[in-house]
Amino acid sequence: MNVNGVTGGVNAYDAYASTAKATKETTSDVSQKSNEAIGSGVVYEPSDKAASSSNTQKTYTPNTELVNKLKADAEARTSQLRSLVEKLISGQGNAIGSADDIWSFLRSGEFTVDPATKAQAQADIAEDGYWGVNQTSDRILDFAKALSGGDPSKIEELRDAFKKGFEMATKTWGDTLPDISQRTYEATMSKFDKWAEEANNLL
Repeated sequence: MNVNGVTGGVNAYDAYASTAKATKETTSDVSQKSNEAIGSGVVYEPSDKAASSSNTQKTYTPNTELVNKLKADAEARTSQLRSLVEKLISGQGNAIGSADDIWSFLRSGEFTVDPATKAQAQADIAEDGYWGVNQTSDRILDFAKALSGGDPSKIEELRDAFKKGFEMATKTWGDTLPDISQRTYEATMSKFDKWAEEANNLL
C-alpha cells in the first residue's frame, strides 16, 4: 500500500474542510450584515445608477427642419402677397418706386380692387386665414419654439424679440398698424403667456 497516497488524501480532505468552514463563516457574515441593513432600512443602490439619475438634465435642440419649413412657407406667402399688392397697384396705374411708396399707398386706403383680388385678400386675412390672427400668431409661436428647441428658459428672450419685431413693423408702416396687426400682437403675447404657464406647471 502506498503511504504517500493515503497521506495525500488526508491532506486534501483537511484542506477541503478548512475551505468549506471559511466559506460558511463568510456567507454567514454576509447574511448577518444584509439582515442588519434590511432591519435598519438601508437600501443599496449602485453608485453608477445614482450618479446618472442625479445628473440627468433635459437638453433642448433647435428644430432646424421646422424653422426652414416655416421660413420657406413665409417667403412663398409673402411673395404671393407682394404679387397681389403689385397687381392691385399696377392696375390703378400707380408707379411704385420703393417699399415706402407701397406702405403709404396702402395706408391711404384710396384705392379700389377687382372682385377676385378682394375675395383673395379677405380670405387671407379672415380669422383663420393664412394672414389672419390665429394662424399668424400660431406661426410666430411655432417659430419661437423651433428656434429654442422648446426650451422654456428662452421664453422671455423670444418674447422680447417678438416685441422688437412688432416695433420695427410699426416703424416701417409709418403709423399705428391696422387692427388685425394689433389683435395678432395680443394673441401672440397670450400664447407666450400660455407657454410660460405650461412650463411652470411642469416644474
